[in-house]
Parts: sequence; structure tokens; C-alpha cells
Amino acid sequence: MQLGSDYAILQVDQAPAHTSSAIRWQEFIIPVFQPASAPELNPIERLWQLLKKPLKNQLFSSLQALRERIQEIFDQLTFEQVISISSYNFILEALFYAASY
Repeated sequence: MQLGSDYAILQVDQAPAHTSSAIRWQEFIIPVFQPASAPELNPIERLWQLLKKPLKNQLFSSLQALRERIQEIFDQLTFEQVISISSYNFILEALFYAASY
């Protein structure tokens, strides 16, 4: 199944499940492998770091209260913040490469 004529860039770490030769990437998916043992290069890790700051030393009466607080933090994120967290040169280079593919 292809998403129109677009390509998808999928950033993955070096976990064995992601690097197995048994994986057959669809032709429209371009995997970008981050360096081994470098979670700081994974945009989701940086997002979690940003989200955890306002949660530090807070106690929640329930899991639902925690979920609501996380949602509030998400709702306050600006587009510019998300871009600044997730934009890395190697990701951008992969996007440019995919666009010229």
C-alpha cells in the first residue's frame, strides 16, 4: 500500500528488530538509521524530555489526572517548538534525498 506518490521517512534506532535482514521495507519507506546508543538523536526522546520537565516532582491522584496534565502540556506546544525538537540535519538531508529520489 503506497501513500499516493509520497515517500515516508522512518527514523529507527539500531535495535535488532529494526535492523534485521528479515525486514522488507516497502519501496516508498526510506529508513533512516540513527547511530547506535544515541537516544538523544531520536526526536521522540527529545519530546519526552520536554514533556517531563513540567511533570518533575508532581504527584497525581490518578492515572487520568496524569493523562490530563500531559494533554495540557501537549496543547501548549507550538509548531515552532515541535520543529525545533525534531529537526536534525540528517533527517532533513534524508528528506531532501527522498524528494529527489
